[in-house]
Parts: sequence; structure tokens; C-alpha cells
Amino acid sequence: MPDTEQGGSMRRGRNESEEERADRMWTELIQEVRVAQMGVQILFGFLLTVVFTPTYDGLSGTDKNIYIVTVVLGACATGALIGPVTLHRLVSGRRIKPQAVQWASQLTLLGLALLLVTTSSSLLLILRVATQDDYVPYLVAGVVFWYLLCWFGLPMWARHRHTTRR
Repeated sequence: MPDTEQGGSMRRGRNESEEERADRMWTELIQEVRVAQMGVQILFGFLLTVVFTPTYDGLSGTDKNIYIVTVVLGACATGALIGPVTLHRLVSGRRIKPQAVQWASQLTLLGLALLLVTTSSSLLLILRVATQDDYVPYLVAGVVFWYLLCWFGLPMWARHRHTTRR
């Protein structure tokens, strides 16, 4: 359905005003963030406990460094994925919801990228501790490729393939 001018506001394919569209997009974004938040918070929670286990003292210096980087990345991912909630709370009622949706979307994408790196570095640490084999970096690289394909490749392909040009 083409854009039409009705009642002074631009209509889109769903026949909704800019405010209605922002409300819908906000609701969809928050549902997406809930899924990612759950994953990052569970992972981060488990990571926080590792330092208090007897096994931690036996880790090599490299593994401890990987652990520290992983925990910091997890904290950053948690912050970015909780950020949209705080953003909404602080700008609610200020009549800037379309902009807030854009900002929250960017925070969510950043959070997902940080979650990808956190999960990958967690996997690297676990596999380094579980096995001393030289194939660990290849396994992790394969999983990173899989994440990139599932989280970004397929969505970007679908976006390119199925988005109509105006």
C-alpha cells in the first residue's frame, strides 16, 4: 500500500501514524530485548560465580585474562540490553518516541554484538579448560560464524531480499 497523506500525517503500509508506528515498534523491540536480556543475564550470572570456584585458581594466566575480558563484555552486554528500558523510562512523555525507538534499537544491536562476543569468549574459555586440543580456535570460529549467520546474515539477507524499494 503506498504512502498517502491523510489528516495531515503521513500514512505507511500499515495505515498508522508516526506515533502509532513508534508505539508498535517499541512494543516489538521490548519483546526482542526480553529474549536477549534473559540470555545475557543468565550467562553473566554464571560467569560471576566462576571466580569463586576452586577451579579458578588452577586456570592459566591466559585463561584468567580470557575470563576477565568475558566478564567485562558480559557486563557491557547487560548494560546495553537493559539500556532501552531506562531510555524509555527517562524519555517517556517527552513526545520523542520515534527517536527513542531508534536509539533503543541501536543499543539493542550493540548489546547483541556484545552478547555474541561474550558468548564466543565464554565458549573459548570453556573449551580451553575442557580440552587442550589445538582445534579449539577452529570450533570457536565455527560457532562465531554460525552466530553471525543466524543473528545478522540471515536477517540482513531477508531485509535485502524482501524489502520493497520506494
